[in-house]
Formats: sequence, C-alpha cells, structure tokens
Amino acid sequence: MKKRYENINPELFIQNRNNLAKALKSNSIAILNSNDQFPRNGDQLHRFHQNSDLFWASGLDQEKCILLLFPDSPIPEYKEIVFIIESNEHLIRWEGKKYFKEEAKEVSGIDSIMYLDRFEGILHEIMGYCDTVYLNALEYFKFETDVPYRDLRFTKWIKDKYTFHTYKRLAPLLLDLRLIKSEIEIDLIKTACNITGKAFRRVLKYVKAGVKEYEIQAEIEHEFMMNKACGHAYQPIIASGKNALCLHFTTNNDECKNGDLLLLDFGSSYANYSSDLSRTIPINGKFSPRQKACYEAVLRVYKKAIALMVVGTSIDELNAKVGKLLESEMINLGLFSKEEVMKQPPDKPLYKKYFMHGNSHFIGLDVHDVGTK
Repeated sequence: MKKRYENINPELFIQNRNNLAKALKSNSIAILNSNDQFPRNGDQLHRFHQNSDLFWASGLDQEKCILLLFPDSPIPEYKEIVFIIESNEHLIRWEGKKYFKEEAKEVSGIDSIMYLDRFEGILHEIMGYCDTVYLNALEYFKFETDVPYRDLRFTKWIKDKYTFHTYKRLAPLLLDLRLIKSEIEIDLIKTACNITGKAFRRVLKYVKAGVKEYEIQAEIEHEFMMNKACGHAYQPIIASGKNALCLHFTTNNDECKNGDLLLLDFGSSYANYSSDLSRTIPINGKFSPRQKACYEAVLRVYKKAIALMVVGTSIDELNAKVGKLLESEMINLGLFSKEEVMKQPPDKPLYKKYFMHGNSHFIGLDVHDVGTK
C-alpha cells in the first residue's frame, strides 16, 4: 500500500519490539490496538491517524490493526502476530487498497500476519498459556478525555472475558522506551523540521497587510504537501494582532493589519513524526521600536536557552532556568520591577503573567511526545 512518505526501514520496528519484549514480565503478552476511525457527521469519518504506540512498534499505518506480542509463547508463530482487515474487491472499490499480508510483513518485519476474524480464537488459545496481560491506554499526564476510545473498550472487554489474569499498564514501559530516539527516528524528525522550515521561508515572502490568516495557512499547507508531509503535526496557530494573546488560537480567520505582529506556531508531520516551530514576525516587514525591544529580548533568551541544552540537564531544570532569564528581560522591558519580584509569591512568579507555559517539550511521534522530566 503506497504511502506519501518514503518506506521506513523495518529494523526500527523490529528493534522497538525487541526492547519492549525485554521490558515485559516473563510469560506475559502485550496487546496494542490501532486508533478508532472517528465519526464526523452523516456517513463521514475524520481523517485517520494511527495510534502512536502501535506505529512505534509496527510501522503499520492503517485502521483496524492489532499487534499481539508473546515473547515466551510455546508456539513460535504466536510470539509476534499482526491482525489486519482482509481486503476484498468491494472494499478496494469503495475505500481503496489495504495491506495485503505480504505488505504488512514487509512494513513491520513480522512474519505472522493474520486476518482480524482469527483474533479472538488465537487470543483464547494464548490466554491459556500466559499469566499477565499488558494493555495500553492514553496516559499523557496533561490530557483527559470522555471519549471511550478503542483501548478503553478493549480493556473492558478482555477483563470481563478473562477475569482471573493479571493485568498491567503498557504506558510506563512505552514512555521509557519511546523517550530515547533511534537514528532512524531522528532522521525522520529532521525531515519533518526541514519541511516546516521551507514552509516558514515561503510564508516570509507572502505575509503583508491585508492577507487573511487562513491564506497564510494555505501557503503552509501547499509547501507541506509538495514535500510529502502527512499534514500538520497539530492544529496550526496563525495569530495576528491580539489573537496572539490566546495560547491555542486556531480559528485563523482574521485579516493581518499593518503595524501588528503575526505569531506563527505550526509544524509538519512526516511519516507520523512531528515538528514544531514558533516565530513572531512584523506583518509589514518592520518592527516598531517597542516590538523590536520585545523581539530582541526573546531572541537573547532563545540563544541562552539553546546553550543550556546539554547532556544531564532535565527539561524541568531547563524550564526553571529559562524562567529566570525571562524574568530579567521583563524587568528591563519595564513590565515589573526588581522590588516587585522580591515581594512576589514563590508559587506565582510575575513573569508567568506573560509567559505562562514551559520553554520546551519532548517531540517525536506526538508533538508533545512522551516524557515528563
């Protein structure tokens, strides 16, 4: 099945699974599901995006896939199994080509490829051999959802059916394993970043007073598509004037006004790997004196922050140090005084009024990738 991006070396996914297998307790299985196809309206579905954990472990970029790992299986062909939908003439005609078994094998590096209608029977057989079952869930520490997505529904189903097994969380294992990127992954992230850079340079030539935010977004998307990006890594922020005061402004409908600044926060996704760029530019091409002073203050902090990114520094330590750098610059800009800083509550620093988020975050298959410190 042809993808927009170049084929990824299956050794990446083979090594990822080997690392995960080593992290499992003995005589355990692990099950990873693809994401749901989420309904939109009528008979429409939202564009499908693969579950990051399943993609990390298999490279499979298709709906209705299940990966089952049983490293200690007494039956060799059950050590690694991928279950996929069985393509047919009707499905191909209406929805397009899906993986054939050989293609799924080539992408993932897994020999045992079976159709989904065999999953429950194979699982029932395997459950008779194993003691522990590792199940996955979305456990990003800043995010909650009321949507009963595939992993949650599957967890309820298997626990109801196989009550007396021991169940454990996959998320802590995957957090540790996905945190460290391989050379292949780094190259994919660099490709995504390079595409984003091309889009930014394109926008610099296009922005002027009178253009709409969504027109700028269209320029970005054109460059993405021409360079084999899968799309946006996250909803793009094209925020002119006061719109930039909203951290996650994504409406992108307003007109860019002469004399205002434009905040650009966007990034391409390539082979499901993310990039992330944030820049502020003058709409008319020239900063006012005050805009220039603020821009240069941020630029100084930016350069110093890069110098702080050395081996052994945690992301929490980095954010704390950058906060102090920003505090000093804000004093120089007259936003508050040294005396006010000395009297500020320790848990409510004054700089947070103007910089209420962190300086850095992890990046990978997700734009806010796994990692906590």
